[in-house]
Amino acid sequence: MRNLNEKKLIKIALVGQPNVGKSMLINSISNSKLKVGNFSGVTVEKKQIEFQYNDYLFQITDLPGSYSLNEYTIEEKVTKNYLEKGDYDIILNVLDSTNLERNLYLTTELLALDKKMIIALNMSDEADNEGLIIDENQLSKIIGKPCVKTSAKNRTGIDTLIKTLIEKYNSPKFESKLIFSNVIEEEISNIKTLLIEKKYESDVHYREVAIKLLQEDKKTFLKFHDEPIWIELQPLLNEAFEHIYLHYNTKDLDEIFADEKNAFARGATQEVITSKKEYEKDLSSKIDSVLINKILGIPIFLFFMWGLFQLTFELGSIPMDIIDSFFASLVDGTKNILGENEISSLVGDGIIAGVGAVILFLPNIVILFFGIALLETTGYMSRVAFLLDGFFHKFGLHGKSFIPLVTGFGCSVPAYMAARTLKNDRDRLLTLFIIGFMSCGARLPIYVLFTGAFFAGENAGNILFLIYITGALLGLIAAKLLKITVFKSEDEPFVMEMPKYRLPTFKLVWHTVSNQALMYLRKAGTYILAASILIWFASNYPKDIEFETKINMQIEQTTSEEKKQELQNTLIQYNLENSYLGIIGKFSQPFFEPLGFDWRMTVALETGLAAKEIVVSTLGILYGLGDELNEQSETLLNKIKNNIPITSALSFIMFVMIYIPCLAASMVFTREAGGWKYLVYLFVFTTSTAWVLSFITYNIAKVVT
Repeated sequence: MRNLNEKKLIKIALVGQPNVGKSMLINSISNSKLKVGNFSGVTVEKKQIEFQYNDYLFQITDLPGSYSLNEYTIEEKVTKNYLEKGDYDIILNVLDSTNLERNLYLTTELLALDKKMIIALNMSDEADNEGLIIDENQLSKIIGKPCVKTSAKNRTGIDTLIKTLIEKYNSPKFESKLIFSNVIEEEISNIKTLLIEKKYESDVHYREVAIKLLQEDKKTFLKFHDEPIWIELQPLLNEAFEHIYLHYNTKDLDEIFADEKNAFARGATQEVITSKKEYEKDLSSKIDSVLINKILGIPIFLFFMWGLFQLTFELGSIPMDIIDSFFASLVDGTKNILGENEISSLVGDGIIAGVGAVILFLPNIVILFFGIALLETTGYMSRVAFLLDGFFHKFGLHGKSFIPLVTGFGCSVPAYMAARTLKNDRDRLLTLFIIGFMSCGARLPIYVLFTGAFFAGENAGNILFLIYITGALLGLIAAKLLKITVFKSEDEPFVMEMPKYRLPTFKLVWHTVSNQALMYLRKAGTYILAASILIWFASNYPKDIEFETKINMQIEQTTSEEKKQELQNTLIQYNLENSYLGIIGKFSQPFFEPLGFDWRMTVALETGLAAKEIVVSTLGILYGLGDELNEQSETLLNKIKNNIPITSALSFIMFVMIYIPCLAASMVFTREAGGWKYLVYLFVFTTSTAWVLSFITYNIAKVVT
């Protein structure tokens, strides 16, 4: 027989809330005698047992029952101190299966300790009697720790638990899967990025370090305070805290993280537990029973989105006339001051008209952002993500992908950044590739222009909603194809935090909307401004002096105003067709001709690579509107309607809906995806998909119309 000293020693810290059956579980695990003493310096009982199993010697320390690790009681202080400084190999966290949500709160705190851990779902027999069905395998995937159903009373699951402890002891330690809300996750990601870039040496995962910093853990702060990295870390933390305080409307980090842990516990419980009985519900649960009902939930969500797009179109059109008139008068005033010359044309037709075409649609953008901000700040969007998880999995997407995707309706830049919350690389890449199918706010001006030109006013909001939903559905289909061909991987479990419903605060909504609106305006003052100047130059040069002189002579010789206007239009048209922009458009037109696009539409799409807002102003310039460039005027709507067949218009909308996002978003995509090669893949994927679907749309439309 082998000597006892030769056996491998496994030291276990037994942790759980009061009344979860820890003592009974110890008795079931071993018949060894219980050693009772006191923890050093306190009167709290210290219970230890030792027993043998095959080649292993188990030493279990039963820590005092604690609801949390907040140090409010002597028991909590003792438990926390031992877990942070004690000598042990594995945490055995015992949960009451009949009260899973409350017990998981302590589990969330244990996950942040960066230790090996196993969950014992005790009292599983009582849970069965109460009609509660717990999916322990799903819970294991969600928290990244093995979960074993046990019943200390009936001695079931004990052998499995011991074998799992041995397996965990002999396996490497993995990063925990404690997931917070998007706000916290964004700041964790920012801190992790800095630590990675600085190659900071740490014994624990960067994620755990980031969490401790955001919780203002004193020991972690003291450690970093004397490090060189602190110079760069401090301003990053200041920004992080400001962001977090604003979203939670409090500076109490204990309260904030308590809410986060409760939300995680609530979300995990809803994901893994099925009840055969109805229990008394709080107000949030009663609201949830309607809003995330399996039958009514999705129709309710679609109704909210339909209402939002109706408001975006109807309310947004009211201030557009004022903005429109302002920029029209500004263009006229500028030309009156500068006179009829090249500088006047550059400033008026190029800069003011180009930037004005973008600002014209700012009301629509603000309304869209405002609606999404309201849905997010009330806690509703988290519910929708939970509701759509099963639906998303059918298309190969993760439930957590919902937040980046819905953010994509506002702007692709923050949407790409929001995909950081997805831990699985393939899930994240798949989500990044699909975000472009969600029509961002920059595409809204194009949709508003074409729906206004081809559809009656009362139907415009419905058509706008249909465009957005079609893009989303095409994105889901594309996700399924990519999942089964390129991004093959096992489905990751999903848990979405379930915060309580909150009334949105003006300060938080204002912060969200103003930031997005300013981002939109900054784009107008940078990318759009530069692109407008470039487009003006490319559409005005080179000039054919000989032809221009000939036409001007004919204009001078005629007395008919109608004939003069006709000659003037001929000159404009000739100059456009032979300009740099016209040459580019005609060169690439054969590629787009099967889609029903003329060279003007082709050039508009190509300028849209810089920023989608430019498409509208480019169309206006290229269809010969000249000084009458005014996106919401009858002239432009009629020009679009008279020059573009509805078959080509539908095909054009389809292409705009799918092809690669703007330059700024593409740069962010490259960074988040991990390299330039992914941008090449995205360009090829979106362009080919857009071409094929536009071709199908064009030919179906020709048959139908």
